[in-house]
Formats: sequence, C-alpha cells, structure tokens
Amino acid sequence: MKANALRRGMNLWPPLLFSGIRIRRISDDFRAVDVELRERFYNKNYVGCHFGGSLFAMTDPFWMLMVMRNLDRSYTVWDRSAEIEFLRPGRGTVSASFRLTDEDLDDIRANTRSEGDVYLRSFPVDIVNSDGDPVARVTKTLHIRRKPDTRSRIGD
Repeated sequence: MKANALRRGMNLWPPLLFSGIRIRRISDDFRAVDVELRERFYNKNYVGCHFGGSLFAMTDPFWMLMVMRNLDRSYTVWDRSAEIEFLRPGRGTVSASFRLTDEDLDDIRANTRSEGDVYLRSFPVDIVNSDGDPVARVTKTLHIRRKPDTRSRIGD
C-alpha cells in the first residue's frame, strides 16, 4: 500500500478519528511521519488539558509501521512496550514527528544477523505544543527478529 493511501485510511480508523488525531504526512519511503492532535471538548481531561490516552494514541502505531516497511519480509516486528512521560500540560494543537534513519536500520540489521536473534530497540518521540515545547515523551520498544528460513527445513 502506498504511503498516501495508508495515511488516508488511518485518518478514518476509529481509534485515531474519534480521538481527534490526524496524520498529516507519511513520506513515500515510510521514514517520516507527522501527526497532530487538536484540542477539542471531547479529548480534554478533567483539568482542561489533552487526555493522556489521546497523547499516547497519537504515537502508538508509527514506529512499528515505519520499521516494518523499511525491512524486508524476513523480519518480524512487534510492539513490545511503551512508556509515556508527561512533561507539561498539553493545550492547543500538539504534534509528533517520527524520523527513521539509515543508522537506525543499520543498527537493527547488525543486531539481528542470525535467524531468531531478538533485538529490543527503543525509539523515543516528543509530543510538542505549537511553540515547540515538549508536552510528553513517548518511548516505544520494538521486538525485532529475523524469521527462521523455512525453505532450508523442507525435506528434513
């Protein structure tokens, strides 16, 4: 699926759509994603700031999708864990920008050279307000491994 089609489809996906989360851009090579969350009456908490669950949801699927799309089908990529640190009240429009580098991919390949080697790789992303001040930091840890080569076992 092309990046723009995925972006349009994900913008209609209920967990993002009904939280007010909007994917602004997915680059053609799936190495850059920009997401925003506008403040609405339905995504504020009791004290009038962005609901923490919405802040987390705006970062949830992107690192996994980006890594999957930049590795070949010989890899399994799963979300392993996530952590969010709230830094200041989130008000107004907040955004997150994800960037996957050649160095990230080289590191993954170097740590998964052998079939079955599991590599737990953490990727941080900051959620920032319209002034560029960090509101929260989310760190996703991915479980990445090379799949066993089933072709070599045929006939064993």
